[in-house]
Amino acid sequence: MPLLQIEDDGFRLDGDPFRILSGGLHYFRVHPDLWADRLHKARLMGLNTVETYVPWNLHQPRPDEFLMDAGLDLGRFLDLAAAEGLHVLLRPGPYICAEWEGGGLPSWLLADPSMRLRSRDPRFLTAVDDYFGRLLPPLHDRLATRGGPVLAVQVENEYGAYGDDTAYLEHLADSLHRHGVDVPLFTCDQPADLERGALPGVLATANFGSRSAAHLATLRTARPSGPLLSTEFWIGWFDRWGGNHVVRGAEQASQELDELLATGASVNFYMFHGGTNFGFMNGANDKHTYRPTVTSYDYDAPLDEAGDPTEKFAAFRKVIAKYAPVPAEFPPARAAKFSLEAVRLTESIGLLDAAPVLGDAVASRRPLTMEELGQDYGFVLYETELPDAGSALLELEQVRDRAQVFLDGQPVGVLERENRERALTFAVLRPGAVLTVLVENQGRVNYGDGIHDRKGLPGGVLLNGSPLEGWTSRPLPLTALEDLPFGAGPATPTGPAFHRGTFDADRPADTFLHLDGWRKGSVWVNGFALGRYWSRGPQRSLYVPGPVLRRGANEVVVLELHAPGREREVAFRDVPDLGPVED
Repeated sequence: MPLLQIEDDGFRLDGDPFRILSGGLHYFRVHPDLWADRLHKARLMGLNTVETYVPWNLHQPRPDEFLMDAGLDLGRFLDLAAAEGLHVLLRPGPYICAEWEGGGLPSWLLADPSMRLRSRDPRFLTAVDDYFGRLLPPLHDRLATRGGPVLAVQVENEYGAYGDDTAYLEHLADSLHRHGVDVPLFTCDQPADLERGALPGVLATANFGSRSAAHLATLRTARPSGPLLSTEFWIGWFDRWGGNHVVRGAEQASQELDELLATGASVNFYMFHGGTNFGFMNGANDKHTYRPTVTSYDYDAPLDEAGDPTEKFAAFRKVIAKYAPVPAEFPPARAAKFSLEAVRLTESIGLLDAAPVLGDAVASRRPLTMEELGQDYGFVLYETELPDAGSALLELEQVRDRAQVFLDGQPVGVLERENRERALTFAVLRPGAVLTVLVENQGRVNYGDGIHDRKGLPGGVLLNGSPLEGWTSRPLPLTALEDLPFGAGPATPTGPAFHRGTFDADRPADTFLHLDGWRKGSVWVNGFALGRYWSRGPQRSLYVPGPVLRRGANEVVVLELHAPGREREVAFRDVPDLGPVED
């Protein structure tokens, strides 16, 4: 592969003028069997490069464990990009934002209550250096200096919106170099943050989605010479629970793209293909109010969540063709989908009944946070006995993020961080009644100082104004459901419950799971975690990648936290429902 040079008058590739035409494509948001398809379509739109973040939290789920296989086989993804004739912009973090759980930072960093992330805290830098030492050496042969596709590597991500510690960024750049990165480095920031996030001697780039000429002028003021690159050219946006589905018209976005390319600048679309926040991997924002992101990361991108070209694909391709050659081949409009109505989930087991097989309880004076339990995602089940009968006022110092409260197994209320709810009143009918609090981690904050987002019940718990002590804390990561004792409890359990059903697929293909009438929970198909659903919307269906299905019998498991839909039925349909569009 040719080498990228950063010159005063722009990029060069082995001495020839070069414009980066790139698109965001996160391997960890796409089923690995579909990587080649998405990369091929990127080239067909006229792109010569793809960009991907690297999620530290998935690759290093524990300090002594590092994963680089299956859906995390970054080396394979880079090889597929090279086979397609595409270059790569690699963004390894350590922080990535990305509307991803915790901005990609591992939750185990937060087990230390004094840890300061994205700083020169020696504990953080030691962890980062260890991460780079595990991630980067296996990728050396994929660097352009060794014939691979990786043209350049990013230092941190939008750091100027968080801090202004140049020495921190210098440490990261030095660590990248120490671990073998010898291709150009770059930083990226929103225009107003360029000075705080830039690093002397390193290419500075800008993130924006409109007013291209003005923002590039700001970048040129900050960097009087050198290439102009929009590392995140926002052509869509993400959705949050309780909002509307955000779209941006193809015509407007194309005009903005034309304005950008007319300046001679390079571009990376954010996103070319958004994909999905599978499992529990959605992030959240907390700009004075906690707002979790939905499962879909469709992003109103040129490829939709299922990888089908949208109106933007054709519109952007047409604009790109004004400035660079595009392939004659055009992808098919839409791939066939699997469809099956009325799949009944005939087996159930209450979550409270199943809890002992899902995690071991830990006794302590106060409730333990998820991080103290060594747990990454999912739920924590807290229990204690109440000393007296009578009227009770329960006060939780912090709810992170949604607490369902039960007394002797019966629901008495829900407290949501988003609504700043922290207190409940109820009647206790007997001394020794069991208080149960099921807390869901709805996604760690991925932007701003809120990334120090410890989950569960941080802080104290008061009962009628006095500390309530003597708890068990049971982690429920829900990473393995094969031992669920279906049939061990009531046929129609009340409250949170798992429901299971089977269905046949004669021609497995992509599909969308619709849960009409269901309220809130998560879904697994053949053990693959699709993500969360919530009747609050806007999203009302879940994308199911075709490779997850198999010919013949298939299994679907739904964890419903409140009440299942009518007849406990779900449906697989050939179209998604991402909700009402934002005006």
